[in-house]
Amino acid sequence: MGDNPYSEDRGNKDLSITKPRSEDHADPVPPGGVARPAPGGPYLIGEQMTGGYGSGADILHDCTIAVEEGEIAVIVGPNGAGKSTAMKAVFGMLNLRKGSVRIGGKDISALSPQARVAEGMAFVPQTQNIFTSMTVEENLEMGAFLRRDDISGTMEQVYSLFPILRDKRRQLAGELSGGQRQQVAVGRALMTKPQVLMLDEPTAGVSPIVMDELFDRIIEVARTGISILMVEQNARQALAIAHKGYVLVQGRNAFTGTGQELLADPDVRKSFLGG
Repeated sequence: MGDNPYSEDRGNKDLSITKPRSEDHADPVPPGGVARPAPGGPYLIGEQMTGGYGSGADILHDCTIAVEEGEIAVIVGPNGAGKSTAMKAVFGMLNLRKGSVRIGGKDISALSPQARVAEGMAFVPQTQNIFTSMTVEENLEMGAFLRRDDISGTMEQVYSLFPILRDKRRQLAGELSGGQRQQVAVGRALMTKPQVLMLDEPTAGVSPIVMDELFDRIIEVARTGISILMVEQNARQALAIAHKGYVLVQGRNAFTGTGQELLADPDVRKSFLGG
């Protein structure tokens, strides 16, 4: 690897992502049961989370989501399943009435989202994720607001990962296409030098070609050791690059397994992947 940690060949060289294990079934979570993390503990975990927004009804029910260091975990499920809510719970955007969130073994359940950024988490929401009245470069600079070191090296890495942003660095971000805006949003998150990158439906509204390109870039980021936790509407494509997948239904874990296990599971295919 050269000076740029994101500059390796496109695609994922880790065969564990695309090579299925001997089983063809994911692990269904029994009604009323909870998903259990792997022994030894993952790098980031929201464990047995129960909660909702404000004083409203609970949306999550004993929901567990986790990601290992340098791996990609994907949350999928039907509309209204609580996918984005689970991610927001991990980032501290709603109060948990039960459960905990840990990063690197440290309990961060009581921390605000801003404090979780300082702990190495970066969150890219689905919408309103850029400053439209600022240039591309100004957006990236805003991502480094907590840093006190030289950001030029990270800026160069982001431009190498998304070359179109270098070409448009002085253009207002609000003038970009949907796919280019997503690149700005991901690039700005990377400017924080995170340990965990959280993406809420990063390919929503983009073309299939742009979707494939974004997934390639996400793989490259994970290859540098950054953990990726992603909610994605394009379930088949996302599970194809995932080390771990979580299927949520009504705020509960329904199935958990590797991406390939979930893709191969007949119940998952029939109920959530269109057969």
